Amino acid sequence: MAAGLLELGELFAVCAIAGAVALRVGLSVIPLYVVGGMVAGPFVAGRATLPYVTNGELLATLAEVGIVLLLFFLGLEFSLDRLLASRAKITRAGAIDAAVNLPLGIALGLALGWSVVEALLLGGIVYISSSAIVTKTLIDLGWIADDEAEPILGTLVFEDLLIAVYLAIVTSLVLGGGGGGLAGGGGGIVGGVGGVARSLAVAFGFLGLLLVAVQYGTEFFRRVLDVSETEAFVLRTLAVVVPVAGVALALGVSEAVAAFLVGMGFATSGHRERIEQLLAPVRDVFAAVFFFWIGVGTDPLTVVSVAVPLAAAVLLTTPAKVLSGYLGGRAYGLSERRSLRVGVGLVPRGEFSLVIAALAASGSTPVLRETIPALAVGYVLVMSALGTVLMQRSDVVEALVGRVRPASGASR
Repeated sequence: MAAGLLELGELFAVCAIAGAVALRVGLSVIPLYVVGGMVAGPFVAGRATLPYVTNGELLATLAEVGIVLLLFFLGLEFSLDRLLASRAKITRAGAIDAAVNLPLGIALGLALGWSVVEALLLGGIVYISSSAIVTKTLIDLGWIADDEAEPILGTLVFEDLLIAVYLAIVTSLVLGGGGGGLAGGGGGIVGGVGGVARSLAVAFGFLGLLLVAVQYGTEFFRRVLDVSETEAFVLRTLAVVVPVAGVALALGVSEAVAAFLVGMGFATSGHRERIEQLLAPVRDVFAAVFFFWIGVGTDPLTVVSVAVPLAAAVLLTTPAKVLSGYLGGRAYGLSERRSLRVGVGLVPRGEFSLVIAALAASGSTPVLRETIPALAVGYVLVMSALGTVLMQRSDVVEALVGRVRPASGASR
């Protein structure tokens, strides 16, 4: 027990140091949490015969709670009325974003000789921007009040909705039948397809029931949290979202999607602001553990071994994301300059790419278990830092792109 407590203490100490460094250098803390986990884990500290954090069941469970709370809070931000009001613009910009970036990642995976399921996972990793990093940087840079904020946030909304469906599908493919059939790329495809079909039926059946409960259970969600004591309020919230996510995971359904839907249920309960105020620190702590856990399970030597596909992914997907964001900004009617800033603003990748990597790590093939997680970690490290810097120095990007109009009242 003492050893476990010491490891937990080391985890929090490393995360605290990573947070301090992130504040000092002005970058997102997410890649630094991952790097901290790599340094404090068995592949760096362990090899140096220093005390290290093991990748045990306790750490994995705490990391799962981090995933659940991240997606739960995302669900809290969704309102059907808000989505419907801007659905046309959101759909246009989001469709452009998905059509450019998701197939590009899939094509890269297939070019590397991977199976369809493995390539589909890579497609998701390079497609989804980081809502956490992008939103925080928008606020820090003051872009949140500018015209480009609307298409950026609208595209993030579309991505988050699409990724919920995507996670439900790929979870069934990886856990329900993809390992030995489709993901394996060999024989037994018919059996694999049957297993995937059954898993998808269970997944969408469970999520369908949960969606009905969310749609018609507003009074239930309101009454559950109708309590004045802070402790009881926090515990009741967790007592709903964590068990539902656990049931989903036991059925082979994405716990992240289940938590997202529960968040949507609580969003209409009248308690959203209080939930965000009281549980945000809890979310941030467990999210830090999740990112740290990703690093603990990643061998830096493996990341080095995927340097070539990593470089290809960065070089291909960075301009593709800028282009799709630019086109999305134009779909919103923005000027060329502001549309370019939309593209730059969508470059950072982060939490969702790592969620997909964690899912891949539970697969049965070497590419799923080792290559994709290592590639995803390296990709997030590069893209989160690169994206933040590009947003901070968007003026340099504008100068390099010779199509930007001179600043004027109309373009600003």
